[in-house]
Amino acid sequence: MKNLFLFFGLLSIVLSVEAQNSSKTPLSRQDLLISHSGGQPDRNIAIREIPIWGRQPMKEIGMQQTKLDSTVLRDNLAFSVADVLTYNSSIFVKQYGRATLSTVSFRGTGPSHTQVLWNGMRINNPMLGMTDFSMIPAYFIDDASLLHGTSSVGETGGGLGGAVRLATRPVQADGWGVQYVQGIGMFKTFDEFLRLTWGNDHWQISTRAVYQSSDNDYKYRNRDKKELIYDDNHTIIGSYYPVERNKSGAFADLHLLQEVYYNTGRGDRLGLNAWYIRSNRELALLTTDYADNRKFDNRQREETFRGVLSWDHLRKTWKMSAKAGYIHTWMAYDYERDPGNGIMTSMTRSRSRVNTLFGDISGEYVVGDHWFFNVDVALHQHFVESIDKNIILQEGNRGVVGYDQGRVELDGVLSAKWRPTDRMGLSLVVREQMYGNRWVTVPAFFTDYVLSKRGNIVAKASISRNYRFPTLNDLYFLPGGNPDLKNESGFQYEAGLSFSIGTPKSYALSGSVSWYDQHIDDWILWLPTTKGFFSPVNVKKVHAYGVEAQANLEVALSKDWRFEMNGTFSWSPSINKGEPMSPADRSVGKQLPYEPEYSATTTGRLNYRSWGMLWQFCYYSERYTMSSNDISLAGQLPSYFMNNLTLEKGFSFRWADLSLKGSINNLFDEEYLSVLSRPMPGINFEIFIGIIPKWGKK
Repeated sequence: MKNLFLFFGLLSIVLSVEAQNSSKTPLSRQDLLISHSGGQPDRNIAIREIPIWGRQPMKEIGMQQTKLDSTVLRDNLAFSVADVLTYNSSIFVKQYGRATLSTVSFRGTGPSHTQVLWNGMRINNPMLGMTDFSMIPAYFIDDASLLHGTSSVGETGGGLGGAVRLATRPVQADGWGVQYVQGIGMFKTFDEFLRLTWGNDHWQISTRAVYQSSDNDYKYRNRDKKELIYDDNHTIIGSYYPVERNKSGAFADLHLLQEVYYNTGRGDRLGLNAWYIRSNRELALLTTDYADNRKFDNRQREETFRGVLSWDHLRKTWKMSAKAGYIHTWMAYDYERDPGNGIMTSMTRSRSRVNTLFGDISGEYVVGDHWFFNVDVALHQHFVESIDKNIILQEGNRGVVGYDQGRVELDGVLSAKWRPTDRMGLSLVVREQMYGNRWVTVPAFFTDYVLSKRGNIVAKASISRNYRFPTLNDLYFLPGGNPDLKNESGFQYEAGLSFSIGTPKSYALSGSVSWYDQHIDDWILWLPTTKGFFSPVNVKKVHAYGVEAQANLEVALSKDWRFEMNGTFSWSPSINKGEPMSPADRSVGKQLPYEPEYSATTTGRLNYRSWGMLWQFCYYSERYTMSSNDISLAGQLPSYFMNNLTLEKGFSFRWADLSLKGSINNLFDEEYLSVLSRPMPGINFEIFIGIIPKWGKK
């Protein structure tokens, strides 16, 4: 209770941290709630413009996508992109605990079926095929969108579930600017955010830094252990689940992002984005582990650099772009323990190095008001070295076991979009992919039609054939890699409706609903072998289908009040339709493990002058931990509801803008697990203080 009283005592100094705005750009909804003129509250309530009828952009014909505006990305600066997606999208976010691996999956598919792009460069780990979203600070992302199912084909291949598109953008600064935020939370959590900017008519330069650290030793009730209560006669008279701490879960992460943009003023822009990550994370004990955390060290370290150079050449009817990029990742996993002699002994020393070269050339051409053409060629060259220096060989000697492989991935795409009438749009996309020495062709067709200009009711439909190639670990991991694996392939189609209505300066309402159906063949699954290790095989046929819906409402309640609510819902059965692997195989016809059938999110915002309140809610239905859907022996994780509450206040002085914010996470102290035996924190609090000096501005 002491922490609770302390929090509410500080709630009057809660912060809202937003990006700095130049005098050239109007304040957006993510900007400070106070206007910059005279320190007086801004009485104008901005409502998103809803035209009575507006044509869908040619580039987005038939696409099913979710765009996350910058307000969502700045709701809580301590959030990673994994947290943002948890509360603002219909996709499933699986977390192994606070500041540990977080993956996302669309429409009942796996994490490796989700492609992730940062400024046009694919950042999926070529060893595992997935991306750890806990390592992507929301503070570093300015634009984010989700491309569902077929819609990902126009951006990248391999997204059987979909794609997540992340990007940065020029800050539009005029002169020098600085922003600093200090966050303090429970469990000795400290979050620091810094941004330095400078700009003029041609140059825009930005440096961002994030440092986050925590002991991460939150309490939880361990329902995997039971303590017995005895009377004086040693007779069991009761039992209880003990309250334990999250042991050995501390972390310290550093992120640096440098951006430089040069605009010639004649239709050309050059850009540089360089992102450095240094992470040191302990892997906490499982709820089923009785080990003494002082007698072992389980740790993962990572250093990653991502850089992209870009050139955009824009003319009235055509555009040409070129990009070159490089990714270097060094990862280390060390497990040491005391066998009983008081000396820590190394049990595992895993090391991996990934180097990726990236190149991309694209062009767009518009013919009149009815045709749009796009061509794009992208190259990713991976060099991967993965070793475990402590593997014990059959002879009893220690040796080095792993692989050292390279793979080239070439993607070429050609699309033609045609709008024969104001109401109808048609799009054909053909993607050619090469992974190593394997080639596949990925076709996709999209269409949309305006059913009613009143209400902007648009019907959409698409159909495609997509493929995902095995990862390097699938092919070459020692022991167990299988170089004879087939490509996973999926045939998918979907249809949906969207609408948008509103009255200027009064309200805006928009939403969409879509239905999808997908059949994935040759699903890759790692299974135990008679030799004592696991190996991947093509065993499953998966039928994934369901419904996704989303809605957004904004209302200007009065001159000073504004209310906004966003919601999503997903029904996503993902059923194993393969053949039984043995007489005891009961997985056929069952939901895939760790895939919830239902999920929902809601976000509500209420703004009054310089005050703001935010409520976030998410729901995941129960998930099975076994392919047979057997609920015995911890085979099922219960459904859970999650709620966060935030209060913020902005101040404007002659010398600076201040923002104060307080957040309550897990408002109702929900006991929940995202992954078996990985405890999650209960109710906890964070406070932030932010400052943006005005530096000579009147």
